Amino acid sequence: MENTYKIIIAIIAIVIVIAGIFAYMSLSNPTGQVSLSGSGATFPVPLLDAMITEYENNVKSNVLINYEGIGSGGGIAALQAKTVDFAGSDAPMSAAEMAEAPSTLHIPETVGAVTVAYNIPDVATGLHLTGQIIADIFQGKITKWNDAAIQDINPDVTLPDHEIVVAHRSDGSGTTFIFTGYLSAVSTDWEQAIGQGKTVEWPVGLGGNGNSGVAGIVQGTEYSIGYVELAYALENNMAVAAIQNPAGNFVSPSLESTTEAVSSKAQQGLPAGDASWSSVNVLNAPGEQAYPIVSFTYILVYKELNVINGMTQSKATALVQFLWWMVHDGQQLGPALEYAPLPSNVVSIDEASIQSITFDGQQLPTS
Repeated sequence: MENTYKIIIAIIAIVIVIAGIFAYMSLSNPTGQVSLSGSGATFPVPLLDAMITEYENNVKSNVLINYEGIGSGGGIAALQAKTVDFAGSDAPMSAAEMAEAPSTLHIPETVGAVTVAYNIPDVATGLHLTGQIIADIFQGKITKWNDAAIQDINPDVTLPDHEIVVAHRSDGSGTTFIFTGYLSAVSTDWEQAIGQGKTVEWPVGLGGNGNSGVAGIVQGTEYSIGYVELAYALENNMAVAAIQNPAGNFVSPSLESTTEAVSSKAQQGLPAGDASWSSVNVLNAPGEQAYPIVSFTYILVYKELNVINGMTQSKATALVQFLWWMVHDGQQLGPALEYAPLPSNVVSIDEASIQSITFDGQQLPTS
């Protein structure tokens, strides 16, 4: 009998200890809070910030999401090092980058435009430029604002006899990848001498870190020109060029001209999320009023999430559910910031990609 009492007392003691542990865990994390981290492209930061704020405040209050805009190159490097839960990139990963992060999914989360912004005293927004002129400016071949090539297509504008100050990105940048891809498409000289990349050997100009860095240079430097994502240009009331498109029209960047560009190009067939997206672009799209420098921007995430340092079942579920919300309800936040919502066929590709994500081989719920 005495032994029985001792066993019962021991069991009660164990139960009390276990209950205490669970009580402590509940008090230290009363809402089951989950934290997710991401980094990468600055191109979609205004939209991602809005999405994250809406999601944390009105969708899942127990999920905290931190995204740091460090450039697409930095985001891809962080994903390869497995120090973030997801990355952002405006440039699809190359075969070499994929080899360092096998089974990475490309999930387009929005479509945006890259503007050519300028700061010319007494010259309003809407200066006409062609792709070849832009390439020649950034290659150092056109050095004065009143160059005949620019003046001839702007007969009603008085352009100054002043040196052009070029601003470009100094970090590994998906926005640079998009912009140099456009310049390569419109200028044989640019394609042969410099080409497309997240980083390139700039012939001329001042370097700025991130879209905000280039925007800052242009804003603070008279007679300057640079390339920045549309939301940054609007946010800072910057003058932007109307660029000639393949139809021959000079088109300003806007939600409407971005939507027309992606609507025409996105119907031409896209890969699955786990395939290569390296050949996908929305540049120089057909359409009378299509803006010519438009691109998808991507969330990059591993298909099997247990490879990420510190990943848990609850974090993996939270990430999948955030991504699912992002490509559905989150799209409603894009137009106010001049990002075009994803076409329906792209959403379908994203749905299949997100549903394929697993943790320890188990599919995760999307809601």
